[in-house]
Amino acid sequence: MGAKAAFRWRWLGIGVATAFGLLTAAYFLLPQPNLDRGSQLSALVLARDGSILRGFLSVDGKWRLPTSSGEVDPLYLKMLVATEDRRFGLHPGVDPVAALRAVGQLVRHGHIVSGASTLPMQAVRLLERRRRTLGAKIAEMGEALALERKAGRDAVLGIYLTLAPFGGNLEGVRAASLAYFGREPTHLTAAEAALLVALPRSPERLRPDRHPGAARIARDSVLERMAARGVISGQILAEAKADPLPATRLAMPFHAVHLARETINQTLAQTVTTTIDPALQRQVEALLKRELGGIDPQASYAAIVVDNRDRSVMAYVGNAEFGATARKGTIDMARAVRSPGSALKPLIYAMAFDRLIIHPETLVDDTPREFAGYAPGDFDGRFLGTVSAREALQYSLNVPAVAVLDRLGAMKFVAGLAAAGVRLRLPGPAEAPGLAVALGGVGTTLVDLATLYTSFSHDGVVAPLRTRPDAPAGPETSLFGPVAAWYVGDILRRAPPPPGMLPDDVKGSRKLAYKTGTSYGFRDAWAVGYDRQVTIAVWAGRPDGTPMPGQTGRVTAAPIVFKIADLLGPVPADMAADPPPPGALLVGRRDLPPRLQHLDPGPSERGPLAGAGGPKILYPPNGSSVAWEGGDIPLEAKGGAGPLRWLIDGRPLPPALPRHSPAWQPAGMGFAGLTVIDALGRSAHATVRLEP
Repeated sequence: MGAKAAFRWRWLGIGVATAFGLLTAAYFLLPQPNLDRGSQLSALVLARDGSILRGFLSVDGKWRLPTSSGEVDPLYLKMLVATEDRRFGLHPGVDPVAALRAVGQLVRHGHIVSGASTLPMQAVRLLERRRRTLGAKIAEMGEALALERKAGRDAVLGIYLTLAPFGGNLEGVRAASLAYFGREPTHLTAAEAALLVALPRSPERLRPDRHPGAARIARDSVLERMAARGVISGQILAEAKADPLPATRLAMPFHAVHLARETINQTLAQTVTTTIDPALQRQVEALLKRELGGIDPQASYAAIVVDNRDRSVMAYVGNAEFGATARKGTIDMARAVRSPGSALKPLIYAMAFDRLIIHPETLVDDTPREFAGYAPGDFDGRFLGTVSAREALQYSLNVPAVAVLDRLGAMKFVAGLAAAGVRLRLPGPAEAPGLAVALGGVGTTLVDLATLYTSFSHDGVVAPLRTRPDAPAGPETSLFGPVAAWYVGDILRRAPPPPGMLPDDVKGSRKLAYKTGTSYGFRDAWAVGYDRQVTIAVWAGRPDGTPMPGQTGRVTAAPIVFKIADLLGPVPADMAADPPPPGALLVGRRDLPPRLQHLDPGPSERGPLAGAGGPKILYPPNGSSVAWEGGDIPLEAKGGAGPLRWLIDGRPLPPALPRHSPAWQPAGMGFAGLTVIDALGRSAHATVRLEP
């Protein structure tokens, strides 16, 4: 060895000794690197089994999913350690053997032959981006020692698995596995594991969806090294090299998207677990997508499936069109306020049963009648005469429902729901609840409707739905008793099937009780079905609220309820029976007490003002839809002692000019409440809806 070489080696030895002395001091004295970047993760909403429903980009626009060593395939970890840091777990963060070898090669050849970077050093580099200089390398080594000592090997590995780059905005092995293979990295083939080991070395140059040739060479190189080191066999090597590369980058999981968005906005948490059943969620989403072709091109569906045992939401589709180019898909129609049509009738009857106003065998009159100026008609324009309350509910007759609500009291009904946490939206802020509530003259949501219907499986007790297993149980409120709940279920299980479905198709293995609703002008179609185990609620309509002529709850929404029920399979044995509760009166009409044999007139038909000359609204009639093009709407009333005063949504109209009829200039589309009052204080009310 020449003097010059000896001199160089001597100073190299001094330098190495000094460096290791400094690194030893760093191991005990230096702080670990800034870990902030490792906490800037994608927010995740998970199904109940821990699988991802939907993720959200990190604040810097990355798919960066938290990953630990226990969440990846062991074969991938073996390949990663064998490729990047063979003595990981044996060194303190810096591999002295690899460092001496790299320095010796540098001295001998005058350039870098092999690096000495360890996984802790790479983790430091991923946490804190530095320019590639000698000083930065030394700082990196010192921080790697501190990181290994303070955080531990599992945490170091987790940092690498979470932050390693994989091309585009993918960071971390979990995001890469979902994007390239469509599944979590818990189970990987040898070819997949080798590709994920190779990608971080040059993530843009080796992207398989853009540079498949380079990606294949890099992957196969890792596979060959693994075979040479005994990590995989020769047969696995040959099979893995024959595997195709992923040709496209897949979308991240995108399910229960409206619920996920709402959950993240409410909790502001990094990761939230929900009660959603992932398999059922995917099935319901696919079903609604398929069914879209059978209704109006501008329409959509929303659906909720609730496990009645604990009121947990198993599936939630806020809009079947989400993800499409149309903006309407972004609206969560499960929480949109719309008119429920007749869907509230079972609750009206249940409260009336509970208060002994009627019994299922009580006779009610389905004949043309007026209730304080309100004259409801049946959906098909026909009247059936005298029928039982059971038949009136099964066939959703309007006049009997209004008569029952008249006896029950619209104010009491609405206040009862509000006390249970479900607030019906009245047409105007100052509007008092009227009898039109029975036919959909209020607004509600699919979530609220599902919440109310779960009461039939809980002996009349209402409580909020649960979407997170860790959420505290909400307050419980009794709307009616178990006997009334059973009466309604027994009636609705015998309701006629939707058009095109035979009774056997409807019943199947699940004896669903179900009710439908259609709002004014065919804008909203509803159906809710339930048994002891589940409640299924479906809405169909146009998100912009325009009519869908011919689309009713029975035709459009009810078949979807039963198709979703088919996805659930048979009812568990312990949930199948639904015997009458103690106190149920299972007798014919003639065996009922006299006051329950026939429904007598309600307050609006027998009150002191009935037929006493009070005013009546002629135009616009109550419950009507009025085409409005921006001008004044004439108002017409008869009867009463003049002068008559008009109020719109509780606000008085200016008096009409002499020889002019009263008119109203609406502020916009939607519901409006009209009231006319005569000089003696007698009044009449009407609820109308303005449409283009």
